[in-house]
Amino acid sequence: MCRLLAYAGPPRAMADLVTEPCHSLVHQSQGALEAKFPVNGDGFGLAWYGHAAAPGVYRDTNPAWSDENLASLCRVVQSGLFIAHVRAATDGATARENCHPFAHDHVCFAHNGQIGNYPQVRRSLENNLPDDLFHHRKGSTDSELLFLLLMHHGLTTNAQRAVDRVTALLAAAAPAHGKPTRMTCVWADGQSLFGFRYGSDGKAPTLYQGRTASGGHVLASEPLCDHFKNWTAMPVGQVVRLNRTPQAAL
Repeated sequence: MCRLLAYAGPPRAMADLVTEPCHSLVHQSQGALEAKFPVNGDGFGLAWYGHAAAPGVYRDTNPAWSDENLASLCRVVQSGLFIAHVRAATDGATARENCHPFAHDHVCFAHNGQIGNYPQVRRSLENNLPDDLFHHRKGSTDSELLFLLLMHHGLTTNAQRAVDRVTALLAAAAPAHGKPTRMTCVWADGQSLFGFRYGSDGKAPTLYQGRTASGGHVLASEPLCDHFKNWTAMPVGQVVRLNRTPQAAL
């Protein structure tokens, strides 16, 4: 299972969350504590917002712990809204186009989990995409397909309704007695950060919400430091929206 992290708040260096904490996302890429396998070494990615409406995106297939470019970028790039992800591949090859986050227009998206029986249901799910979104697809993962399905069903206008429609679509496509669908998703639209957990069997991957000293919001697969006491588990089945706070001194 992958590990992810997202932030919305006063602008800060991405290193403050991605590389520097004692249980940072990069640390989780080698030593995850709440995943089936501790290593997430099949690539990584960052998406962050600056002055433009669309996010900047940097992705690669190197393990996050071994990429010096990642450490350098996180040290110098400041943003008030960003998403980071380290990948443990389930479906799709280890390739740059399969690394998260994915972006379309002004929205970026990252996912942890798996659509149950994806090889069997992939074609029927793809048939639900309109041509423009189908041709936008670059990779082969269930994660990117999930993102594009959500976009098609109105992720930018009514996120909860889009999620409800897509989870219903996944449930209808699932074969009887098949593997469950379990997922955690985070996405951003340039102004707000969103998070969602779902399990067709009631068992959803972890996602925690925390606050920084400067008032920012953090979503993470695992708490970033053991000594932080303000982490709470996100609800299952409910989209949570976290708005960017006014700019303030860090």
